[in-house]
Amino acid sequence: MIDLHTHTLFSDGDLLPSELLRRAEILGLRAIALADHADMSNLDWILPRVIRACEENNACRRLRAVPAIELTHLPPELIGRYVAEARRLGARVVVVHGESPVEPVAPGTNRAAIDAGADIVSHPGLVSDEDAQRAARFGVHLEITARKGHSLTNGHVASAARRAGAPLVLNTDAHGPGDLIDEPFARTVALGAGLSPAEYDRVRANMARLAGLEVAP
Repeated sequence: MIDLHTHTLFSDGDLLPSELLRRAEILGLRAIALADHADMSNLDWILPRVIRACEENNACRRLRAVPAIELTHLPPELIGRYVAEARRLGARVVVVHGESPVEPVAPGTNRAAIDAGADIVSHPGLVSDEDAQRAARFGVHLEITARKGHSLTNGHVASAARRAGAPLVLNTDAHGPGDLIDEPFARTVALGAGLSPAEYDRVRANMARLAGLEVAP
């Protein structure tokens, strides 16, 4: 199991990075990304701390920690600028908070994230076929999520991605220890969204590549 979308107390998560990483290690995860919420006000504060936590972890644990960020509720006009800024500051994975059905995300956010070349559009809600096609063209991953509420549109996201040939990932959007999941449960979420076992294997491969790991058998 690899999880590329989690939160610590650097934003609205419950745990220090070290405890989140330890709990992920105990669950048997191969890699986990720390992707705290950021906008123009705190991006330059969060990323150096996340990078340090990941570097220290990777020096002493087998679990790979990946420095990431989730750009959240930015006006669509600013997303391109801050995707580039996040990469400049050292984010290995750039997530943009997509148009979830349970939050008032600005319309056009999915498109702006895709056009900016973000790595992942998290919980993209009722993503349009046109945006899914653009995600396929630009290699931007759409997210299947285990997060309550955001997961309401997993089936739609899976279908849109299949029609367009867009790459998918599966993450938890974990904010606390009870949100982390193991590989069997991740598989259940994927199949429940309508993915086939072969499609889920491709999801796992996508996530390994984003995490900088070899694809597990």
